[in-house]
Amino acid sequence: MKAQIKPRINLEGRTPLETVIPLSTPFVVFVDPASACNFQCTFCPTGHRDMIRDTGRYQGAMRFELFTKIIDDLDAFERPIRVLRLYKDGEPFLNKRLADMIAYAKASGRVEYIDTTTNGTFLTPDRLGPVLEAGLDKINISVDGMTNGQYRTFTGFDFDFDRFVANVKWLYANKGNCEVVVKIPGELITSEQRQEFYDTFGDHCDRIFIENFAPCWPEFDIEAHTGIKITGGIYQQPISQTDTCPYIFYSVSVNADGLVSSCFLDWGRKLVVGDVKRDSLRSIWASDALNSLRLQHLEGRRCENAVCNACGQLSHCLPDNIDAHRPQILERFRAALAGAGALPVAAE
Repeated sequence: MKAQIKPRINLEGRTPLETVIPLSTPFVVFVDPASACNFQCTFCPTGHRDMIRDTGRYQGAMRFELFTKIIDDLDAFERPIRVLRLYKDGEPFLNKRLADMIAYAKASGRVEYIDTTTNGTFLTPDRLGPVLEAGLDKINISVDGMTNGQYRTFTGFDFDFDRFVANVKWLYANKGNCEVVVKIPGELITSEQRQEFYDTFGDHCDRIFIENFAPCWPEFDIEAHTGIKITGGIYQQPISQTDTCPYIFYSVSVNADGLVSSCFLDWGRKLVVGDVKRDSLRSIWASDALNSLRLQHLEGRRCENAVCNACGQLSHCLPDNIDAHRPQILERFRAALAGAGALPVAAE
């Protein structure tokens, strides 16, 4: 097998966050090319269209003019962002200008790395070619079964699995410098199909991994919706409790309609801290709304926030833990807020 058995997230070589918080420039900016999805997965809030309707959430593709405004906003930061993550709630390839988005961001000089995650429906050569040419650095492919029948059961979609496999093979053969990652939730397949998964994709990607389901979305009971009991971490790591969310200190998420969430898991739009149609991304990053949430976490009051209190991401998925460093981070953060009104440039 050519591929490494390795999670999609880089667990090694991570920056110790306690040495750089507060950050004047986010490490990661999530931008959602499309908030809708053609799948109706039982294990994902976006798949429950009645629930999404109840939130009043915009369902559609991001306008290209809005995307270019977001990228142009990055000029106000001290340095380029490390990662532009072109996914959040929906299927990115539903936005027909995805390749144009990648090309524009690459040409800006304000983005070091671009990745995306897809359900694989649109991985045809005619859709992939422009995306690869535009300079995509990594593509995470979510596999949701090993047969057409399993896809119908878990995604509600009539999926052509054999064509999908052929498209993944084409992608790997033509990927250039793009890293190809293939992953599957182990709960969706039988024990016998685990080896079949490796045999099918292992020679046609750079990384491959069998993940676990995780209760990552706040206020969404994945066990109730799937009937599957969760017993471990998403990357097969032990479950451990964490009090302080690190994501709000190094990332921010722009939804497909321009509303900005403090959290990439904010499917219900309950953690909105700004709107890039009206405000600059830099002003939102340093806003009272986002800083108040950060202080709430640093002061040990996360459980006072109804949304953050119910987040399983902190126990089942978290790659960083800053709990032990909270007092010194809080001191630096308060000093920054009391200073010139802007967060200082952090040393890399």
